[in-house]
Amino acid sequence: MANTQNTWDQECDVLVVGSGAGALTGAYGAAVRGLDTLVIEKTGYFGGTTAYAGAGLWLPGNHVQARDGVEDSADLARAYFRAVVGDATDQRVQDAYLDRAAETVAFLEDSPHVRFEYRPFPDYFAAPGRFDAGRAVFPVELPADAGPQHLLDAVRPPAWAERLGLPVPDGPLTDGRALIGRLLLALESTGHGRTLLDTALTGLITEDGAVVGVETEHDGRTLRIRARGGVLLAAGGFEANAELRRDWQELPGADWTMGAPGANTGDAITAAVSAGAALDLLDQAWWCPSLRFPDGSAAFTLGLHGGIFVDGSGHRFANESLPYDRMGRQMLGAKAGTAHDNPVWWIFDGRFGDELPGITVVPADRTAFTDAGLWRTADTLDGLAERIGVEAGALRDTVRTFNGYAADGTDADFQRGEDPYDRFFAQGTGPNPCLVPIDEGPYHAVQIVLGDLGTKGGVRTDAQARVLRADGGAIPGLYAAGNTAASVSGRCYPGPGVPIGSAMVFGHIAADHIAAARHTQH
Repeated sequence: MANTQNTWDQECDVLVVGSGAGALTGAYGAAVRGLDTLVIEKTGYFGGTTAYAGAGLWLPGNHVQARDGVEDSADLARAYFRAVVGDATDQRVQDAYLDRAAETVAFLEDSPHVRFEYRPFPDYFAAPGRFDAGRAVFPVELPADAGPQHLLDAVRPPAWAERLGLPVPDGPLTDGRALIGRLLLALESTGHGRTLLDTALTGLITEDGAVVGVETEHDGRTLRIRARGGVLLAAGGFEANAELRRDWQELPGADWTMGAPGANTGDAITAAVSAGAALDLLDQAWWCPSLRFPDGSAAFTLGLHGGIFVDGSGHRFANESLPYDRMGRQMLGAKAGTAHDNPVWWIFDGRFGDELPGITVVPADRTAFTDAGLWRTADTLDGLAERIGVEAGALRDTVRTFNGYAADGTDADFQRGEDPYDRFFAQGTGPNPCLVPIDEGPYHAVQIVLGDLGTKGGVRTDAQARVLRADGGAIPGLYAAGNTAASVSGRCYPGPGVPIGSAMVFGHIAADHIAAARHTQH
């Protein structure tokens, strides 16, 4: 919206929309350089979907890896990234991510509040430059009393606690919550960072084509905030906006995302479009198989160590141990689990008792799932087939074939267990630990749907994280990072922590660019 008013309710040098890892990295980067920085967050919690994450960070060639004996470099990662992503995205943007990843880690660890450690987690594709043991770094857990309680108490709860309405556990902040807590403490320590919760972006304010501020809604009134140096949009994607998902992705709605409640409705993206931004990759998301819940939601599911997935015909259609985004794309391709009337069934046997043979970020209560028809059990495979509405002979043949593969140790159909990622979660004891036979009644079927960790289409950006117009020119004063921007990885998910890691790098780059311009002006 054009600046037809000359009055401002607040002013700052840098305004950051969102409070995930990309947003807070950018905010810290600006504030530590002495710029008056304001973070606005739509919800009552800091962290967005980052707070739900395991918080692996794909930031290759950094000193934390070296500290733990992992020899990596931007060039090794570039060989892998190019092999996987190719020219699907601007290679100058790819290079900015890869070449400045290690710098971002070093810059953040200059703060006494930010600490990382290396943990194994394999890259997701067999390609040149791949690390079979992974190259991701993770935040070190954060003691709950490590800083001001008004900040740490406002970090979004773990996904399971928020989804199930349970209290936040005592003890240290871990994983994504630790990352958000550490970045908040780093920002607060600069003396130049401010935050506003429950403050929704309603529009960008422009003058002569440049973004000079934002309009927000806070406490039931409109706030116009001037940003003298620039605005960084890092407010997630549009995963929670059912209308945009139907328009841009042809999906039935937004119930199955892991996006944080009340957030990620595409406000920053649509505001940028009104300011002239070009868009890309709108049909894309960070896909994942998800456990369907009785309330209609779904929760990210990974790390299968038992069972198979079958479609409505009773047949397998992919390697169930694939990395989650790749498995999600197999579901998309098979049109399996993409709507209420085409579920995928996770078939496993009684050796697992009442437990699911895999990892779900929100635990399932078997009684509630059984009552809702989402967990079905029978003493025989034929009985299970009848209960889930598939042809009994087809399911029987599928399981018989799979059990033969388990005995031989080779999945002739989908090569399950041949990749380091497959074996990372395996717990079986046979010749192929990823292939656990299904032969001990009772037999179970649990419903799986296509979920996501967020959308990955948004505004087009350049190597300086500047938002671009359709003609390729940058919109002055406007930057984007994270899922608000079209992903540097295009249509694939190269390794653990690419979403958060790339968000952090481009948040860092945006802060650097804004700070350089501000200091030049002065």
